[in-house]
Amino acid sequence: MTERARYSDEELQEFKELILEKLAKAQEDYEMLRSNIMNTSGNDIADTSPTFKALEEGASTLGKEEAGRLAQRQAKFINSLRAALVRIENKTYGVDRITGKLIPKERLRAVPHATLGIEQKLGR
Repeated sequence: MTERARYSDEELQEFKELILEKLAKAQEDYEMLRSNIMNTSGNDIADTSPTFKALEEGASTLGKEEAGRLAQRQAKFINSLRAALVRIENKTYGVDRITGKLIPKERLRAVPHATLGIEQKLGR
């Protein structure tokens, strides 16, 4: 049996639908993180004691820094999903960028933006 060079158009369509679902969710999560970072209204601490206010502002700053890091990771994930959609359009999706072999469907379903098979990812 010869190895296939690429996934069929039907298989690519299945992966495209999966990626579009994940992309929509990722963009929704990203916007939520961005709104948390930008939020200046809401539960303000203006009427509380100065000591509590300082503690609360410190916690707020840490929360915004964490949200910023999460937002950066989410943006990177979104870009990876968009790149996967380009590979689908080019019909190169699911091809290991080192070996040229097809990445197993199970891996692509779990990590739809993968460009390496599990062996290459683990450095084996």
